[in-house]
Amino acid sequence: MPTDRTIVRAAIHPAIGIARIGNSLTGYFIGPEVTAPQPQAADYYRDPQGAIKRQAARFRIYGYDSAGEVVAELTPDNADITWTVHVANRKAQWYRFTAALDIPESADASVIRRNADYADRAALAIDPGPRSIRGKSVSGGDAHSFNTGTFKGKTVVPLGEIRTDESGRLLFLGGTGQSGSPSGAPIIIPADGDSFNNANDWYDDTSDGPVTATVSIGGNTIPVDAAWVVVAPPNYAPDIIGWRTMYDLLCDLYVNTSPSWLKSPNPVSFCGDVLPILHRLSNLQWVNQGYATTFGKGCPMDFDNPEFLRRLAQRPPTAGAYDTFRELRQSIYNMFRPPKPVIAEPVIWPHVWPWIYGDAYGSYPPTGTGNMLTMTRLQQTILHSWVENDFVSDWPPKSKAAVTLDELPVAAQPAMLDEAAPHFCLADTFHPGCEMTWPMRHMTMYDAPFRIKHRPAGQPEPDYGPTLSAAQALAADGPLFAQGPGDISRWMALPWQGDTAFCRSGYEAQYDPYLPTFWAARVPNQILDEDDYEVAINTALPRDQRLTAFRRRMPWTRTIDVDGGNDTAPTMMNMVAGFGTLGIVEARPGVKNDPDFPEVMFVETIAHKAAKAQALRASAKFKAPGRPPSRIELAGWASEEQYRAFRAIRVRSQ
Repeated sequence: MPTDRTIVRAAIHPAIGIARIGNSLTGYFIGPEVTAPQPQAADYYRDPQGAIKRQAARFRIYGYDSAGEVVAELTPDNADITWTVHVANRKAQWYRFTAALDIPESADASVIRRNADYADRAALAIDPGPRSIRGKSVSGGDAHSFNTGTFKGKTVVPLGEIRTDESGRLLFLGGTGQSGSPSGAPIIIPADGDSFNNANDWYDDTSDGPVTATVSIGGNTIPVDAAWVVVAPPNYAPDIIGWRTMYDLLCDLYVNTSPSWLKSPNPVSFCGDVLPILHRLSNLQWVNQGYATTFGKGCPMDFDNPEFLRRLAQRPPTAGAYDTFRELRQSIYNMFRPPKPVIAEPVIWPHVWPWIYGDAYGSYPPTGTGNMLTMTRLQQTILHSWVENDFVSDWPPKSKAAVTLDELPVAAQPAMLDEAAPHFCLADTFHPGCEMTWPMRHMTMYDAPFRIKHRPAGQPEPDYGPTLSAAQALAADGPLFAQGPGDISRWMALPWQGDTAFCRSGYEAQYDPYLPTFWAARVPNQILDEDDYEVAINTALPRDQRLTAFRRRMPWTRTIDVDGGNDTAPTMMNMVAGFGTLGIVEARPGVKNDPDFPEVMFVETIAHKAAKAQALRASAKFKAPGRPPSRIELAGWASEEQYRAFRAIRVRSQ
């Protein structure tokens, strides 16, 4: 029988959209809408003046029939649509972040409010209220700008704007990176270790909130599944994917709930399921020297090497035949840290993959299992199936991934949008993280897969009192249920720049100056600079010279670092003022058909003249003959004093 294709409901996609801050007042680009977009040319992410463009989150509406099948995208050409967005920033009003409150180490934890002595709590929230928009190519004006929110009733803090594109889809642009203190309060108080990430009398212009729409077709109003937008810091390495993405975390959550919202892949695909877990380790070579040395081009675990991948994807030719590469698969599987130990002792050694700190690192003693990142349960299931020869050997891939959304049939577009946005977000090291943090891994936060549960407008949240305990945070009447404007970003660092300046690698430089790391896929640790890149691709130069240049990485933070002795504030303040001058890791042509040099290289681009001059001066000591850098310098620290001062804050409990 023919299916009734009448549209009976609609949904906004992506369900969680990601906008990003930039210091450009005019330039913007649209965030990734597929998981494998074409890398952009150098300087794509900057405006003509060298400022970082804002990343806009674009939202679309799709119509569904009574069977739940996608019928069409809805635009002003076939529907009457009014978009509404309500974002807010509640960081200064919320509680301090000291550690994720849902990890075992935090069971007895309790945190005080930020700005605890400020009585007017409502005045600490930057809340401009909702804004609505309709039509095609609409922009500008106060009606579409979130420019009326204030901090402490006096300081206006704009949180962005809404527009529509030429097809009537919603564009949300967030803040421009304004962070500060009206009274000039310090960004950190060294005597108060918990003031890190929790600066009193400070604000920033990150935000989040619901995205809703009213839709009518032929005069009939239909229900619409709402979405959410989160405004995050810039992505300084746009083409580098984190080892464990927010999409990975959410899929793991939905697969392992009861009853499950998603199904584990069956059968497991080598290219679709296994390879991403492996390949991302090699992808991190462009933002961390340690990863470059083990997983980079021509290195022992180069997961870009087609011959190596052929072996990893190979299955026995017939049932019962000898499995030639099973032990290779087993050995690689054993290198990963499991969610739960499979031997008597917990696997907490830092040399176990993925070489990323865990949620507890820096807040609790280093012997706990939470100090190092583990596989998710879903990642473990996928890799275990691979080891046991229970997978589809689909290498090499038969087709290329879509690089634009238009390449996909309309029925596949909503799911891709829902995947792409969190695919470029991290779920590594919720301390607190880059875009969103630990509440995102709780089922109570959601109405459906990827859809954050909304608190009805006008319904106040309970007052949790002067302190928030872990038990309160996780209680049935706690904050991990229906969400309102600003409720996702409030758990993050205040201001975000101070935390971003600290999320480095090499906090135990005596062990390794580069590993483990925090959030290298978004905030690089060590990068290939432009000078070394030019040497590496110059085939007229001696090969040894080119290899040295290619293998060498420079500290990414060298343009903002201040050797302030035991004072960490100067570097943090440099990040507040100069976050837009830091380098962006972008794709450049490499060397074709060479066993030691990749065909595409990802290179730091610095547009700001003063920052570039500072980078050159800082790099010179790494490249000067006769003066090998110390382990502290290799790790990216300006001096032993700076290293100790930073470490005393980031690694407070050790």
